[in-house]
Amino acid sequence: MRRSPRASVTTKPSLGGPVRQRATTIALAAIAATAVAAPVASAAKTTITMSGSTSVAPLVTELAKKYIASGQPGYNKVRFVLQQGGSDTGITDVSRGRVTIGNVSRTQQASDPGGLVFNKIAYDAICIITNPANPLGTLSQEQVSSIFTGRTRAWSQVPGARATGSIELISRTATSGTADAFREIFLGGQQSVAASAQVKSSNGLVQSTVLNTRGAIGFVSLDFVREGLKTINYQGVACTLRNAKSGQYKGVRPFSLVTRGAPSGEAKKFIKWAQSSAAAKAVVNTHWIPVS
Repeated sequence: MRRSPRASVTTKPSLGGPVRQRATTIALAAIAATAVAAPVASAAKTTITMSGSTSVAPLVTELAKKYIASGQPGYNKVRFVLQQGGSDTGITDVSRGRVTIGNVSRTQQASDPGGLVFNKIAYDAICIITNPANPLGTLSQEQVSSIFTGRTRAWSQVPGARATGSIELISRTATSGTADAFREIFLGGQQSVAASAQVKSSNGLVQSTVLNTRGAIGFVSLDFVREGLKTINYQGVACTLRNAKSGQYKGVRPFSLVTRGAPSGEAKKFIKWAQSSAAAKAVVNTHWIPVS
């Protein structure tokens, strides 16, 4: 009798220096055995290490689990270790050879180290969120820009707002690909979020802060929109998976698995599978937008 693949989850500090956050490390391994045969020593596993975007992490976790369970040749010889810390962290780690793959949730930039290959696997929507006690209708790009750059500072200045008092901006740290994509898409790439904003190191922390702060407004990956949070229509279009897939919702950015040079070995096989297999596309379709 053969056991099905299983995944184990542990935690440990992320790679690099002391400024990194502690992150979940996900070790995914397939184990095969028989009930009647004597145990056989397992072959050494190839470890694919990843670090980077907290937005990409849920997708690559599901893809890695599906990859192991798919029965691809050599599937039981691969182990995935995932750490987070932001897209810029992933880029730095992969460029310096610390990890096999950097998970990145923004477009490639001229300032990125040379020799990197951005292997696109999906697109993702960024949603603007408010506390459930302060639902808003729709915001134009100019209104979003005015709020997040600090020109509009009080909820009394925002049509339809139910909150009172000052606007509490919740943003992301400088290493965040979501923050970079937000600036590019919603702020026109020429402005930055106000220095008065509270900065958080992950989508989850932005989510929980907005959920527990009546006067807060922030932005997260669509996959982090949970029951109770209110998403704001952007330019009259709701931030939903359907609207993002149709192209109506414009707050969309790419997800990439970044390698130093062209991917090779087990990483190449995994990336090719993630980009082209029906099984991977089915995973992407649940909360994200397929590349094609």
